[in-house]
Amino acid sequence: MNRGSTFMLATVAALALALLPSNLNSQQSTLKEQLVGTWTIVSWEDIAPDGTKRQIANPRGFLIFDSGGRYAQVIARADRPKFKSPGEPTLEELAAATEDFFAANAGTWRVSEAERLLIQLFEAELRPNNEGTLFRSGISLSGDELRLTSVRPLPTGARIDVVYQRAK
Repeated sequence: MNRGSTFMLATVAALALALLPSNLNSQQSTLKEQLVGTWTIVSWEDIAPDGTKRQIANPRGFLIFDSGGRYAQVIARADRPKFKSPGEPTLEELAAATEDFFAANAGTWRVSEAERLLIQLFEAELRPNNEGTLFRSGISLSGDELRLTSVRPLPTGARIDVVYQRAK
């Protein structure tokens, strides 16, 4: 084999090897792996069984999934009124502040890949009656946008659509 042939063979082999990793990396990671990280809320909408819609104005918050199966979530209206006296809020002020908190919970999470479902176990929750319950949400993931859709338990039966953006 002469020098030209050896060079050509080496060039073709190097090109083939350079293309190989991109083909291997194009295999998609699992849905669970794609969810790991921090997400900031974009929108929250409740849709009642009769079709009535209610949106959170100016939502602020985040949802964090760790790779070990733990999560934390906090979502509130960004323009909540301040307490008149920060050291001593009234019962009415505390009640109003709680109503403007739409999610404040933490616990464990897992994904049903086949059903594209997020399953969260509420271990700590703003509303104590929800502690120890499982919450299921359908997952739609497109690039850096995550949409979770779930149905609240009866008696409300409202559908909840929450959109998040991956935090940068």
